[in-house]
Amino acid sequence: MKSLILAIVRSLVDQPDQVQIKEVVGEHAHVLELRVAKEDLGKVIGKGGAHATAIRTLMAATSGKEKKRYILEIIED
Repeated sequence: MKSLILAIVRSLVDQPDQVQIKEVVGEHAHVLELRVAKEDLGKVIGKGGAHATAIRTLMAATSGKEKKRYILEIIED
């Protein structure tokens, strides 16, 4: 899951080398903390949250196969 999100986000931003994902494993869910450069935050979220929603939809579809719950948190650096 981490590599999928990393590939998607790196293709959206201007500074792909500053994209970082940290996975926090919990009892019921895995939280993916996504950090991007301040200038790229809008590109990751998208107009009206469209990009963030699409990424979360892909995560939900993929997580069904893995039988795990994933949560995406976008953190501004």
